[in-house]
Amino acid sequence: MTEREGATKESGVRPVASAARDASARRDATAASLGDYRGAFHTASLPMAVLSRDGLVLAANAALGELVGAAPDDLVAATAADLADLGADPRVWTAYRDVLCGRSDRLRCTRRLKRSDGSAVWVEVTVEPVTEGPLGGERVLLSVADISDRHDLLARLRHLQMHDPVTRLPNRALFFERVSAALEAAVFDRSGTGRIGLCYLDLDGFKAVNDTLGHRIGDRLLSAVAKRLTRCAERATERGAGRGGHLVARLGGDEFALLVEDSTGTEQVAELAQSVLDALQRPFDLAGQRLSVSASIGVVERAASGTTATGLMQAADTTLYWAKEDGKARWTLFDPERNAHRMTRQALSSTLRPAVDRGEFTLEYQPLVGLGDGRAQGVEALVRWRHPQFGVLAPNRFIALAEENGAIVELGRWVLERACHQARAWQLAHPGGEPLFVSVNVAVRQVWDSDLVADVARILAETGLPPRLLQLELTESAVMGSAGRPLQALQALSDMGVRIAIDDFGTGYSNLAYLSRLPVSALKLDGSFVHGFRAQEHPNPADEMIVEALVALAHRLGLTVTAECVESAEQAERLRRIGCDAGQGWLYSRPVAPDRVAALLDAGRACG
Repeated sequence: MTEREGATKESGVRPVASAARDASARRDATAASLGDYRGAFHTASLPMAVLSRDGLVLAANAALGELVGAAPDDLVAATAADLADLGADPRVWTAYRDVLCGRSDRLRCTRRLKRSDGSAVWVEVTVEPVTEGPLGGERVLLSVADISDRHDLLARLRHLQMHDPVTRLPNRALFFERVSAALEAAVFDRSGTGRIGLCYLDLDGFKAVNDTLGHRIGDRLLSAVAKRLTRCAERATERGAGRGGHLVARLGGDEFALLVEDSTGTEQVAELAQSVLDALQRPFDLAGQRLSVSASIGVVERAASGTTATGLMQAADTTLYWAKEDGKARWTLFDPERNAHRMTRQALSSTLRPAVDRGEFTLEYQPLVGLGDGRAQGVEALVRWRHPQFGVLAPNRFIALAEENGAIVELGRWVLERACHQARAWQLAHPGGEPLFVSVNVAVRQVWDSDLVADVARILAETGLPPRLLQLELTESAVMGSAGRPLQALQALSDMGVRIAIDDFGTGYSNLAYLSRLPVSALKLDGSFVHGFRAQEHPNPADEMIVEALVALAHRLGLTVTAECVESAEQAERLRRIGCDAGQGWLYSRPVAPDRVAALLDAGRACG
């Protein structure tokens, strides 16, 4: 039994076939009951029909016959649900049945009716009980208003609203609508692959076209790109890869997206991305200009289950960023592991500032040892983050993040204060010997974004640490690029008596003439030079010659030289022979807690 047949029996009326046999009697009874209303009913311009409570047409006016392309008398005994397309949508059918059975007072819906000549018309259908007059309570009135013109106007307005005026492609709003629909269909349609793919692309260098040739040429270029993308999508569909279609959309600016519905795997979407790159490599001839552009494409392909439109676009946006970061003019596939690393970076970045206030950072110290006597001359303060979720993190996990978001200023100030307090404590605890100096790393952003000179002067005054026992380390690239305020700050610190050291020397651009004019007192050679000293039987003569030349040059400029990453006694001896002043590395000690440094001082400061 069908649902409609059930509704007929539920309303307590005989089946349709039985009702059709006495249609003539019903028509006569309805005509008699219409009485004075008959003329108004049949001449009304609004298409109407009177229905029985079982949903059969008892009378139809001329306007309804003209609308559907049939004589009014031929509509009598017809099933109104079929006539007005009320059974195709389960929700509409349920609401219609409720009106017939008296459980609801009105149904109003929009339907698309097919006429006898095959054409279609959009109508607004209203079904409501007749509550007055001789038909009150026994009959139901069906009215049908032709809204084709209004529907067409709304459709045109929606098309304008949902499409980009420059390229004629679907815009961001329609694209998200289609993505959501595709995800829902992929989940519930068991006959498909249950997967979805997306290529999210951005034109490389488009801004330069707009800036140099104007927006008119820029718009023509976007339109030409859109045509090539559409052709790529059509060819992919023609090849029959996957069951779903390929939607091309312009999301804004120079960003486009290609949606692959019911995708078959990453290979299919990656092949589409490569075809797009190949298509865009061909020059564009526009208004006498030959233009060349490339694109960076983020590719995402995954199961639709558990995926949202927002999540899919976020993954594609992240992957597009990777494609640009990796060199542009390429496609990059979404990598969950790489994304997890990015999410971890984001989590660390957002909690850096609060972590300083919560006291999650601590300092460890690594000795700087004289290569001549093997005694500790100073220590470098190395910050560690005791993260509640990720454990103890080394500086390479968060210092770059702190420099990016500005947290390095607050963190750097804390490190400086803590290191100076500790150095002063060691000095007071061992008044008889030569005190250790403490070396603290400083980012160039600390010089720009804070008054570093004032901070150092205040901290030295508060702790009582002599300026000569503080050394500030800046990277070679930061120092060599110093001008204006940074250079003035370095000079002021040097005048104060603070040591200035260049860290990781030899890894960047070294303007040696400029070096002689900087207020620098020490160089720290990058560990990559020391690696060539590892084995006597396999020496690297070039490394040794470079280090020997750098040491000689530094000494001529009045600078001391410390070699980083010294791991063996053999390395230390060869460095000593060529004149290097100090060494730092695991040969002497790993970074240790402050109490271990105190024990080193108690033992006479010998290392190694």
